[in-house]
Amino acid sequence: MAFRKPKPVPFKSAGELDAMEAAGVIVGRALVAVRDAAKAGVSTLELDAVAEAVIRDAGAVPSFKGYHGFPGSICSSVNDVVVHGIPSKDVVLAEGDLVSIDCGAILDGWHGDSAWTFGIGKLSKADQQLNEATLMSLEAGIAAMIPDSRLTDVSHAIELGTKSAIKKFGRKFGIVDGYGGHGIGREMHMEPFLSNEGKPNRGPLLVVGSTLAIEPMLTLGTEDTTVLEDDWTVITDDGTRAAHWEHTVAVTEDGPRILTPRP
Repeated sequence: MAFRKPKPVPFKSAGELDAMEAAGVIVGRALVAVRDAAKAGVSTLELDAVAEAVIRDAGAVPSFKGYHGFPGSICSSVNDVVVHGIPSKDVVLAEGDLVSIDCGAILDGWHGDSAWTFGIGKLSKADQQLNEATLMSLEAGIAAMIPDSRLTDVSHAIELGTKSAIKKFGRKFGIVDGYGGHGIGREMHMEPFLSNEGKPNRGPLLVVGSTLAIEPMLTLGTEDTTVLEDDWTVITDDGTRAAHWEHTVAVTEDGPRILTPRP
């Protein structure tokens, strides 16, 4: 039988990648501004206003606002909230909180999407390790964004990044079940879905110009989550804390290119 070459992960031209990075740079600036503003006593709604101002001042549009009815320009997920936390005047940050901020912007029709997690004041050792483990998983996934890899090579790399963090810190981290990264370009969420674990060498082919949003989410315990009644907020079932890191990344001949750099 004839061997069918797998279809490629959707790809962009060099000029289109530059346009995506222009959107991604704005996202990076918004994330840094939010982190600078995030202090004990500040509400997540105030952080949302900071991000929206940075995005709109740059001539871009917040991609989250109004997305399937989402009310914010950021997702602000505190402590046991994994992702999709809705900014609120009632969620006021406190010393020791673990805060995940996810943000997106559209510029000239192109999307940037990125997230990171940080502490308010001093984090517990466990939270620090959780956060570092999630970043290690992201970096491992980014490193797998090379030509002629397959989609699940990235998933497998993320999983190996988590396993290496488990070994480094001598503690278990849960890989959140059912959530992951995605294709991105002229829409925020596009095919294919990118799992944060799995067997290598399956799925679509990575080619020069392929773009994915890579986003591992880890917990200090369970892999199981529940969506609250607001239809957005995702919390850990066991109440343990979660971390979330994300970059929009392109495959190039010279290695992975992060399209959402932070200043």
